[in-house]
Amino acid sequence: MGAPGRPATADEELLASIGLSVDDAQVRAEATRFARRLASTGARAIGFVPADDLVAVPPIAIQLGLALCDLTGATIAVVDANVRYPGLSGLADLSDLEDDTVFATRWLRGSLALLTPPRVERAGEVVPRLARLLIESADLFAHVLVDLTGFDLIGEHGSAAACMDAVIIVGRAHVTREGQLAALRRLIPESRFLGVLLAG
Repeated sequence: MGAPGRPATADEELLASIGLSVDDAQVRAEATRFARRLASTGARAIGFVPADDLVAVPPIAIQLGLALCDLTGATIAVVDANVRYPGLSGLADLSDLEDDTVFATRWLRGSLALLTPPRVERAGEVVPRLARLLIESADLFAHVLVDLTGFDLIGEHGSAAACMDAVIIVGRAHVTREGQLAALRRLIPESRFLGVLLAG
């Protein structure tokens, strides 16, 4: 659905297909406020670790990515690194993909790239491919927001976090318990921990 008085754009319809609306002024204001904080840290690669299986990181990362695009005018990427159950796979453009393609790309509003694995990958390949993506995209993206959902299942949160400049734990307001946050906090290198984001 578009803003009042105008039809939805193709990008808005695409996001609506996964249940994400960019019309909510309050959500947009919060995303912009948080995007300002992210931009001020100087961190380029920022990982988002969910506190539990019910935390949906992709919508949060997309909202922050759009806010960073608007705020900085730069090209931003949101990377769905969950190779077990990619949250953005429904948005992927799988046409003309080569067999060794690690991430399929879909562009939104011209400057937000959504990158998602086109297929399920083996656990041992995830971190090296993510690290390669971060190195190869250094000149293209001002910020790379990475959904690290699923890494706790394969025991690679620590090594994935080591690829990031900063890591944020994402919890659910009034639901996530302090013990959950503390357990995840121990997996993240001290120098990279940026804090906790409570959504909802």
